[in-house]
Amino acid sequence: MIIVTGAAGFIGSCLIQRLNQDGFNFIIAVDDFSNPLKMKNLADKKIQEYVERDVFFDWLDQNQAEVEFCFHIGARTDTTEFDQEIFNKLNLNYSKQIWKKCHKYQIPLVYASSAATYGNGEFGYDDNELLIPQLKPLNPYGDSKNDFDKWALQQKEAPFFWAGLKFFNVFGPNEYHKGRMASVIFHAFNQINSTGKIKLFKSHRPDFRISVLQGCSG
Repeated sequence: MIIVTGAAGFIGSCLIQRLNQDGFNFIIAVDDFSNPLKMKNLADKKIQEYVERDVFFDWLDQNQAEVEFCFHIGARTDTTEFDQEIFNKLNLNYSKQIWKKCHKYQIPLVYASSAATYGNGEFGYDDNELLIPQLKPLNPYGDSKNDFDKWALQQKEAPFFWAGLKFFNVFGPNEYHKGRMASVIFHAFNQINSTGKIKLFKSHRPDFRISVLQGCSG
C-alpha cells in the first residue's frame, strides 16, 4: 500500500493519478474530506481506502505492516494566512508525527516542502542543506515549511529513505477548488477566456506603470 496525504488536493490527486497509471492501485488516501468540491479530484482514481486526517495515525499503527511508501503532500498552503497555530498544527507538528511513525515502522518518506522557504532569494535557490538554517521566508506558511526542513535535518532517527521536495510554481488540473490560492496560470487562463486580457498586480514601485496584457483564447 502507498499512502498519499493531501490526497484530495491538487498535487496529491495528480500524484495518485500517476501512481494509478503506473499500476499502483492500492492507495491509501489521507485528507480532510469535508470539502465536497475536492472530492471530485478523486472520482476516477483507484483508491483502496479513504482515511480521515485526524485518525490517520491510529490507522497507521494498525496497518503499518502493509505500507510500502508514504507521500506526505498534505499541508495548509494559504500564504495569506497569519494564524501561526494553524501552521504549527497542520504543517509542522503533523509532519513531525509522520516522520516519527515512518522511522518507527521503517517506511520510506517523501514530503512536500516549498519554494516559499527561500524568501526573497538572498541566499539563492540551491539544494545545499547547509543553507537551510539561514533562509528567511516571507510569511508563516514559508516559516512552517522551513521549520520542518530544519527539524528534519537535525534528527538522528529518520526513515531509512527520505526526501523533501521544494515545489515552486506548480499548476495543472484539479486546482479549481483552491480559490485565490490557485496558480497564476489557472487565473490567467480563466481571465483570458472571459475577457481576452490578463489583469496584473499593481507594482509597489512607482516607476512601473500599470498595464494589462492582451491575450487570446482558443
